[in-house]
Amino acid sequence: MNFRLILFLVVVMAMASNVKGQDPQFSQYYAAPLYLNPGFTGSTEQQRIVVNHRIQYPSLPKAFSTSSASYEFYDSRIRSGFGFLAVRDVVGSAGWNTTYAGFSYSFKSQIDRNWVFSPGINFSYGTNGLDKSKLQMRDGLIWDSDGTSYDPELDHLTNSSFFDLSAGAVLYNQQWWFGVSSHHMTKPNISLTANESRLPMKITVHGGVSVPLYNGPKKLDNVHYLTPSVIYRSHGKGSGQLDAGLRYHIDPVAVGLWYKGIPLGKNDAVGDDAVYMIQRNALVFIAGMKFNGFQFGYSYDFAVSSSQSTTGGAHELSLAYEFAHKNRKRLNRSDKLIPCPSFLL
Repeated sequence: MNFRLILFLVVVMAMASNVKGQDPQFSQYYAAPLYLNPGFTGSTEQQRIVVNHRIQYPSLPKAFSTSSASYEFYDSRIRSGFGFLAVRDVVGSAGWNTTYAGFSYSFKSQIDRNWVFSPGINFSYGTNGLDKSKLQMRDGLIWDSDGTSYDPELDHLTNSSFFDLSAGAVLYNQQWWFGVSSHHMTKPNISLTANESRLPMKITVHGGVSVPLYNGPKKLDNVHYLTPSVIYRSHGKGSGQLDAGLRYHIDPVAVGLWYKGIPLGKNDAVGDDAVYMIQRNALVFIAGMKFNGFQFGYSYDFAVSSSQSTTGGAHELSLAYEFAHKNRKRLNRSDKLIPCPSFLL
Protein backbone atom coordinates (compact mmCIF):
# COMPACT_ATOMS: atom_id res chain seq x y z
CA MET A 1 0.00 0.00 0.00
CA ASN A 2 1.59 3.29 -1.05
CA PHE A 3 2.04 6.28 1.25
CA ARG A 4 -0.51 8.51 -0.46
CA LEU A 5 -3.19 5.84 -0.13
CA ILE A 6 -2.42 5.37 3.56
CA LEU A 7 -2.60 9.12 4.12
CA PHE A 8 -5.89 9.33 2.24
CA LEU A 9 -7.53 6.63 4.35
CA VAL A 10 -6.27 8.18 7.57
CA VAL A 11 -7.85 11.50 6.60
CA VAL A 12 -11.15 9.84 5.60
CA MET A 13 -11.43 7.90 8.84
CA ALA A 14 -10.43 10.91 10.94
CA MET A 15 -13.10 12.98 9.25
CA ALA A 16 -15.65 10.24 9.82
CA SER A 17 -14.75 10.03 13.49
CA ASN A 18 -15.16 13.76 14.07
CA VAL A 19 -18.16 14.42 11.86
CA LYS A 20 -20.21 11.30 12.41
CA GLY A 21 -19.48 11.31 16.13
CA GLN A 22 -22.01 14.14 16.16
CA ASP A 23 -25.56 13.81 14.85
CA PRO A 24 -26.64 16.25 12.14
CA GLN A 25 -28.58 19.17 13.58
CA PHE A 26 -31.71 20.72 12.13
CA SER A 27 -31.87 24.46 12.72
CA GLN A 28 -35.66 24.13 12.57
CA TYR A 29 -35.57 21.55 15.33
CA TYR A 30 -39.19 22.26 16.31
CA ALA A 31 -40.21 21.35 12.73
CA ALA A 32 -38.71 17.85 13.05
CA PRO A 33 -40.62 16.70 16.15
CA LEU A 34 -39.99 12.94 15.99
CA TYR A 35 -36.29 13.53 15.27
CA LEU A 36 -36.09 15.83 18.28
CA ASN A 37 -37.98 13.74 20.83
CA PRO A 38 -40.08 10.55 20.49
CA GLY A 39 -42.37 12.02 23.16
CA PHE A 40 -43.79 14.29 20.44
CA THR A 41 -45.21 11.27 18.56
CA GLY A 42 -48.91 11.84 18.03
CA SER A 43 -48.92 15.32 19.57
CA THR A 44 -51.67 16.38 17.17
CA GLU A 45 -55.18 14.92 16.99
CA GLN A 46 -54.78 14.60 13.23
CA GLN A 47 -52.45 12.51 11.10
CA ARG A 48 -49.23 14.34 10.24
CA ILE A 49 -46.55 13.93 7.58
CA VAL A 50 -43.30 15.89 7.96
CA VAL A 51 -40.38 16.19 5.52
CA ASN A 52 -37.11 18.00 6.33
CA HIS A 53 -34.09 18.64 4.13
CA ARG A 54 -30.85 20.43 5.01
CA ILE A 55 -27.99 21.32 2.66
CA GLN A 56 -24.76 22.39 4.35
CA TYR A 57 -21.75 23.95 2.56
CA PRO A 58 -23.62 24.63 -0.74
CA SER A 59 -20.56 26.49 -2.10
CA LEU A 60 -18.37 23.40 -1.89
CA PRO A 61 -18.19 20.86 -4.75
CA LYS A 62 -20.04 18.30 -2.62
CA ALA A 63 -22.50 19.77 -0.14
CA PHE A 64 -23.41 17.88 3.03
CA SER A 65 -27.02 16.71 2.89
CA THR A 66 -29.46 15.54 5.59
CA SER A 67 -33.04 14.45 4.95
CA SER A 68 -35.76 13.07 7.18
CA ALA A 69 -39.38 12.03 6.76
CA SER A 70 -41.95 11.04 9.36
CA TYR A 71 -45.56 9.99 9.66
CA GLU A 72 -47.59 9.92 12.88
CA PHE A 73 -51.11 9.75 14.25
CA TYR A 74 -52.91 9.76 17.60
CA ASP A 75 -55.33 7.04 18.73
CA SER A 76 -57.68 8.55 21.31
CA ARG A 77 -59.08 5.14 22.33
CA ILE A 78 -55.77 4.14 23.93
CA ARG A 79 -54.33 7.66 24.35
CA SER A 80 -51.29 6.69 22.29
CA GLY A 81 -49.29 8.14 19.43
CA PHE A 82 -47.71 5.97 16.74
CA GLY A 83 -45.12 7.09 14.21
CA PHE A 84 -42.45 6.19 11.69
CA LEU A 85 -39.20 8.13 11.15
CA ALA A 86 -36.56 7.73 8.41
CA VAL A 87 -33.30 9.72 8.21
CA ARG A 88 -30.46 9.82 5.65
CA ASP A 89 -27.25 11.81 6.06
CA VAL A 90 -24.54 12.07 3.37
CA VAL A 91 -21.19 13.73 4.10
CA GLY A 92 -18.48 14.78 1.64
CA SER A 93 -17.21 13.55 -1.71
CA ALA A 94 -16.32 10.12 -0.29
CA GLY A 95 -20.04 9.43 0.10
CA TRP A 96 -19.98 8.76 3.85
CA ASN A 97 -23.64 8.02 4.55
CA THR A 98 -25.83 7.00 7.45
CA THR A 99 -29.39 5.78 6.86
CA TYR A 100 -31.80 4.56 9.49
CA ALA A 101 -35.52 4.09 10.01
CA GLY A 102 -37.66 3.08 12.94
CA PHE A 103 -40.95 3.20 14.80
CA SER A 104 -41.98 5.55 17.59
CA TYR A 105 -44.60 5.22 20.30
CA SER A 106 -45.82 7.63 22.97
CA PHE A 107 -48.48 7.58 25.66
CA LYS A 108 -50.47 10.71 26.57
CA SER A 109 -51.21 11.08 30.26
CA GLN A 110 -53.61 13.90 31.12
CA ILE A 111 -52.21 15.22 34.43
CA ASP A 112 -55.07 17.71 34.86
CA ARG A 113 -57.35 19.71 32.60
CA ASN A 114 -54.43 21.84 31.36
CA TRP A 115 -51.29 19.65 31.30
CA VAL A 116 -50.28 16.56 29.34
CA PHE A 117 -47.28 14.31 30.04
CA SER A 118 -46.09 12.35 27.01
CA PRO A 119 -43.28 9.77 27.38
CA GLY A 120 -42.12 8.09 24.18
CA ILE A 121 -39.68 5.59 22.72
CA ASN A 122 -38.14 4.89 19.30
CA PHE A 123 -36.62 1.67 17.94
CA SER A 124 -34.61 1.96 14.73
CA TYR A 125 -32.31 0.01 12.44
CA GLY A 126 -29.61 1.65 10.33
CA THR A 127 -26.62 1.25 8.05
CA ASN A 128 -23.43 3.26 7.90
CA GLY A 129 -20.62 3.31 5.35
CA LEU A 130 -18.69 4.78 2.40
CA ASP A 131 -19.41 4.69 -1.32
CA LYS A 132 -16.29 2.83 -2.45
CA SER A 133 -16.83 3.78 -6.08
CA LYS A 134 -16.08 7.41 -5.13
CA LEU A 135 -12.69 6.69 -3.57
CA GLN A 136 -10.15 7.98 -6.07
CA MET A 137 -6.49 8.94 -6.16
CA ARG A 138 -4.86 11.52 -8.41
CA ASP A 139 -3.35 8.79 -10.55
CA GLY A 140 -6.71 7.07 -11.16
CA LEU A 141 -9.28 4.77 -9.62
CA ILE A 142 -8.24 2.47 -6.80
CA TRP A 143 -11.04 -0.01 -7.58
CA ASP A 144 -11.42 -2.39 -10.49
CA SER A 145 -14.49 -2.24 -12.71
CA ASP A 146 -16.09 -5.19 -10.88
CA GLY A 147 -15.77 -3.43 -7.50
CA THR A 148 -12.65 -5.34 -6.40
CA SER A 149 -9.84 -3.28 -4.92
CA TYR A 150 -6.38 -3.33 -6.47
CA ASP A 151 -5.16 -3.35 -2.88
CA PRO A 152 -6.72 -6.17 -0.78
CA GLU A 153 -6.38 -4.06 2.39
CA LEU A 154 -9.11 -1.74 1.11
CA ASP A 155 -11.59 -4.59 0.93
CA HIS A 156 -11.60 -4.55 4.74
CA LEU A 157 -13.68 -1.35 4.55
CA THR A 158 -17.26 -2.56 4.82
CA ASN A 159 -20.63 -1.02 5.62
CA SER A 160 -21.89 -1.52 9.15
CA SER A 161 -25.42 -2.01 10.44
CA PHE A 162 -26.84 -1.31 13.86
CA PHE A 163 -29.89 -1.25 16.11
CA ASP A 164 -30.58 1.89 18.09
CA LEU A 165 -32.88 2.96 20.88
CA SER A 166 -34.07 6.44 21.86
CA ALA A 167 -36.45 7.63 24.57
CA GLY A 168 -37.85 10.94 25.69
CA ALA A 169 -40.71 12.77 27.36
CA VAL A 170 -42.58 16.03 26.84
CA LEU A 171 -44.65 18.00 29.37
CA TYR A 172 -46.92 20.60 27.81
CA ASN A 173 -50.08 22.66 27.87
CA GLN A 174 -51.48 25.08 25.29
CA GLN A 175 -48.80 27.67 26.07
CA TRP A 176 -45.69 25.99 27.58
CA TRP A 177 -43.66 22.93 26.65
CA PHE A 178 -40.65 21.21 28.22
CA GLY A 179 -38.90 18.09 27.00
CA VAL A 180 -35.89 15.83 27.47
CA SER A 181 -34.69 13.00 25.23
CA SER A 182 -31.85 10.49 25.09
CA HIS A 183 -30.65 9.15 21.73
CA HIS A 184 -28.25 6.28 20.92
CA MET A 185 -28.93 4.57 24.24
CA THR A 186 -27.43 1.38 22.80
CA LYS A 187 -24.24 3.27 21.77
CA PRO A 188 -24.10 1.48 18.38
CA ASN A 189 -20.80 0.51 16.80
CA ILE A 190 -20.40 2.51 13.55
CA SER A 191 -16.86 1.43 12.66
CA LEU A 192 -16.15 0.37 9.05
CA THR A 193 -13.20 -1.77 10.11
CA ALA A 194 -12.53 -4.43 12.71
CA ASN A 195 -11.91 -1.69 15.27
CA GLU A 196 -14.76 -0.60 17.54
CA SER A 197 -16.13 2.94 17.29
CA ARG A 198 -19.19 3.56 19.47
CA LEU A 199 -21.57 6.43 18.81
CA PRO A 200 -21.91 8.29 22.13
CA MET A 201 -25.26 8.91 23.76
CA LYS A 202 -26.90 12.27 23.00
CA ILE A 203 -28.93 14.12 25.62
CA THR A 204 -31.28 16.90 24.54
CA VAL A 205 -33.24 19.29 26.77
CA HIS A 206 -35.63 21.78 25.19
CA GLY A 207 -38.46 24.11 26.08
CA GLY A 208 -40.41 27.20 25.11
CA VAL A 209 -43.51 29.32 25.59
CA SER A 210 -46.11 30.92 23.35
CA VAL A 211 -46.77 34.51 24.49
CA PRO A 212 -49.90 36.20 23.06
CA LEU A 213 -49.51 39.88 22.18
CA TYR A 214 -53.15 40.71 21.46
CA ASN A 215 -56.33 39.73 23.27
CA GLY A 216 -59.47 40.33 21.31
CA PRO A 217 -63.07 39.81 22.39
CA LYS A 218 -62.67 36.09 21.78
CA LYS A 219 -59.93 33.68 22.74
CA LEU A 220 -59.33 32.84 19.07
CA ASP A 221 -58.30 36.43 18.41
CA ASN A 222 -54.78 35.79 19.80
CA VAL A 223 -53.24 35.93 16.34
CA HIS A 224 -50.10 37.88 17.27
CA TYR A 225 -47.68 36.07 19.55
CA LEU A 226 -44.02 35.41 20.34
CA THR A 227 -42.45 31.99 20.93
CA PRO A 228 -39.04 32.17 22.62
CA SER A 229 -37.43 28.73 22.94
CA VAL A 230 -34.14 27.08 23.87
CA ILE A 231 -32.50 23.72 23.21
CA TYR A 232 -29.46 22.18 24.88
CA ARG A 233 -27.56 19.28 23.35
CA SER A 234 -24.82 17.13 24.85
CA HIS A 235 -23.29 14.51 22.55
CA GLY A 236 -20.20 12.82 23.91
CA LYS A 237 -17.81 13.65 26.70
CA GLY A 238 -17.05 17.35 27.11
CA SER A 239 -19.46 18.46 24.36
CA GLY A 240 -22.33 20.80 25.15
CA GLN A 241 -24.24 23.39 23.13
CA LEU A 242 -27.12 25.76 23.82
CA ASP A 243 -29.26 27.31 21.06
CA ALA A 244 -31.71 30.12 21.82
CA GLY A 245 -34.09 32.11 19.67
CA LEU A 246 -37.36 33.88 19.14
CA ARG A 247 -40.17 33.62 16.59
CA TYR A 248 -42.81 36.25 15.89
CA HIS A 249 -46.17 35.05 14.58
CA ILE A 250 -48.84 36.97 12.79
CA ASP A 251 -50.99 34.23 11.37
CA PRO A 252 -50.48 32.69 8.88
CA VAL A 253 -46.83 33.92 8.73
CA ALA A 254 -43.95 33.54 11.19
CA VAL A 255 -40.38 34.86 11.21
CA GLY A 256 -37.61 34.19 13.67
CA LEU A 257 -33.96 34.58 14.60
CA TRP A 258 -31.76 32.13 16.51
CA TYR A 259 -28.25 32.12 17.81
CA LYS A 260 -27.01 28.60 17.26
CA GLY A 261 -24.04 27.35 19.20
CA ILE A 262 -23.57 28.95 22.62
CA PRO A 263 -20.65 26.76 23.76
CA LEU A 264 -20.91 24.93 27.07
CA GLY A 265 -18.07 22.73 28.28
CA LYS A 266 -14.62 22.21 26.81
CA ASN A 267 -15.80 20.40 23.66
CA ASP A 268 -12.53 18.47 23.53
CA ALA A 269 -14.16 15.77 21.42
CA VAL A 270 -14.39 17.94 18.32
CA GLY A 271 -11.72 20.60 18.71
CA ASP A 272 -11.75 23.14 15.86
CA ASP A 273 -13.28 20.84 13.28
CA ALA A 274 -14.85 23.09 10.61
CA VAL A 275 -17.81 20.81 9.96
CA TYR A 276 -18.88 20.98 13.57
CA MET A 277 -18.13 24.69 14.04
CA ILE A 278 -20.47 25.82 11.26
CA GLN A 279 -23.28 23.87 12.90
CA ARG A 280 -22.47 25.43 16.27
CA ASN A 281 -21.67 29.09 15.64
CA ALA A 282 -24.34 30.63 13.46
CA LEU A 283 -27.14 33.15 13.30
CA VAL A 284 -30.22 31.47 11.87
CA PHE A 285 -32.97 33.35 10.02
CA ILE A 286 -36.27 31.46 9.83
CA ALA A 287 -39.50 32.17 7.93
CA GLY A 288 -42.63 30.07 7.69
CA MET A 289 -46.24 29.97 6.57
CA LYS A 290 -49.24 27.74 7.18
CA PHE A 291 -52.36 27.27 5.05
CA ASN A 292 -54.97 24.55 4.43
CA GLY A 293 -53.29 22.03 6.69
CA PHE A 294 -49.80 22.69 5.26
CA GLN A 295 -46.89 24.24 7.14
CA PHE A 296 -43.81 25.37 5.24
CA GLY A 297 -40.55 26.65 6.73
CA TYR A 298 -37.24 27.92 5.37
CA SER A 299 -34.09 28.81 7.30
CA TYR A 300 -30.58 29.95 6.48
CA ASP A 301 -27.52 29.65 8.74
CA PHE A 302 -25.19 32.65 8.67
CA ALA A 303 -21.97 31.19 10.03
CA VAL A 304 -20.19 33.34 12.61
CA SER A 305 -16.74 32.50 11.26
CA SER A 306 -14.40 33.23 8.36
CA SER A 307 -15.56 30.01 6.66
CA GLN A 308 -18.87 31.65 5.67
CA SER A 309 -17.46 33.21 2.48
CA THR A 310 -16.20 29.87 1.15
CA THR A 311 -18.78 27.36 2.43
CA GLY A 312 -22.06 29.21 1.92
CA GLY A 313 -23.63 28.45 5.31
CA ALA A 314 -26.63 26.12 5.27
CA HIS A 315 -30.13 26.04 3.74
CA GLU A 316 -32.97 24.13 5.34
CA LEU A 317 -36.54 23.36 4.29
CA SER A 318 -39.41 21.84 6.25
CA LEU A 319 -42.85 20.81 5.04
CA ALA A 320 -45.69 19.37 7.12
CA TYR A 321 -49.21 18.34 6.26
CA GLU A 322 -51.93 17.52 8.79
CA PHE A 323 -55.12 15.73 7.77
CA ALA A 324 -58.00 14.13 9.62
CA HIS A 325 -58.47 10.42 10.16
CA LYS A 326 -60.70 8.79 7.57
CA ASN A 327 -64.19 8.06 8.97
CA ARG A 328 -63.05 9.45 12.29
CA LYS A 329 -65.75 9.61 14.94
CA ARG A 330 -66.34 12.79 16.87
CA LEU A 331 -64.33 12.73 20.08
CA ASN A 332 -65.84 13.14 23.51
CA ARG A 333 -64.51 16.08 25.49
CA SER A 334 -62.63 13.68 27.80
CA ASP A 335 -60.87 12.10 24.80
CA LYS A 336 -59.73 15.33 23.16
CA LEU A 337 -56.01 15.97 23.15
CA ILE A 338 -54.58 19.29 24.32
CA PRO A 339 -52.62 20.58 21.31
CA CYS A 340 -48.87 20.98 21.84
CA PRO A 341 -47.72 24.48 20.78
CA SER A 342 -44.07 23.67 20.06
CA PHE A 343 -44.55 22.67 16.39
CA LEU A 344 -46.90 25.44 15.37
CA LEU A 345 -45.56 28.12 13.06
